[in-house]
Amino acid sequence: MARGADSKKQAGSSSGLHNLHPAKGSVRQRTRVGRGRGSGLGKTSGRGEKGQKSRSGFSHKVGFEGGQMPLHRRVPKRGFHNIFRKEYACVNVGQLEIFEAGTIVTPEVLMQRGTVKNLRDGLKVLGDGELTKSLTVRAHKFSARAQQVIAEKGGKTEVIERAARPEA
Repeated sequence: MARGADSKKQAGSSSGLHNLHPAKGSVRQRTRVGRGRGSGLGKTSGRGEKGQKSRSGFSHKVGFEGGQMPLHRRVPKRGFHNIFRKEYACVNVGQLEIFEAGTIVTPEVLMQRGTVKNLRDGLKVLGDGELTKSLTVRAHKFSARAQQVIAEKGGKTEVIERAARPEA
């Protein structure tokens, strides 16, 4: 195909910010209620006759069941839920086998490799699996078994301290 013919083909379908428009049928006019019987939403504006829901300013509260005891209060609660609970991202020692000997393993490195997807409140190293290399592992917590396995191979465990929250 000649170069001139190709440029003519593109000239007909000019795209640019000046030529953008929403897809057909995606934009609709807002419904004007209470504008006569012929509109289909006149008089009571689609709210029916009397009742709390027909009044202006009515807002439905989340979980409200019309005065009946709501489900979240009917269901029994059990146990204690610690609101200050820390949830750690866990990695087993066997998963650290992907690194070369002498590597410094940090939470950031594990995130880049895809071993850990979300750090949550920190990284905890657990002792499941085999380790055949000497590594320096930096994490927020270690299990006793993990420390033992890493130390046996001549590696080091370094605890990362969490930054204390400033007092208000």
